[in-house]
Amino acid sequence: MSAHPLAVALERGLRSIKLELPAEAQAQLLRYLDEMSRWNSAYNLTAIRAPGDMVIRHLLDSLVLLPVLQALAGFPQLRLLDVGAGAGLPGIPLAIAAPQLAVTVLDSNGKKARFMRHVQRTLALANVEVAEARVEAHAPAAPYELIVSRAFASLADFFTASRSLLAAGGVWVAMKGKLDAAELAAVPAAVDIRETRRLRVPGLDEERHAVVAHLKP
Repeated sequence: MSAHPLAVALERGLRSIKLELPAEAQAQLLRYLDEMSRWNSAYNLTAIRAPGDMVIRHLLDSLVLLPVLQALAGFPQLRLLDVGAGAGLPGIPLAIAAPQLAVTVLDSNGKKARFMRHVQRTLALANVEVAEARVEAHAPAAPYELIVSRAFASLADFFTASRSLLAAGGVWVAMKGKLDAAELAAVPAAVDIRETRRLRVPGLDEERHAVVAHLKP
């Protein structure tokens, strides 16, 4: 690793979540944060600005999802859609950590889409595609085997809005904070919640969960 000021914090966090990444991937993750910090002053991409907090709340809070995805059949040779990606979270960190994963990061906000395109070019992320559109208007050439979101909307709205984009046999993975019983109960009848998994983000004293679901046969 280079002498990046956040390198030690990232390495420590990756060890805590038992995730081994090559030095090149770690360098790309830190460069991604550098680009986000530069753009933040003009574009206000994220309210998280302290460098240490960005490692925790942007990188590690995205990468804790990777073991959940790795347990799915066919990973990493799958197509993944990140709905409401914002500045590229969790899609871009996942694409860096798993370069065989084909990731589309989708957001309707023009400045955030411009930033994600900048990152895709600057970091030469050949496995990342940026889509600037509302999820309801997104029209890919083929549906996705994986659709993820991070604080995008309620579970019911997430499943309903992206249902037409999910491939047959595909899986949704929604990142949530504290699980809400009423929100879970409002999930459409056609959706089967396969698992709710507690995620532990080092340095973050807040609840995190992954809700894994698919369409009922």
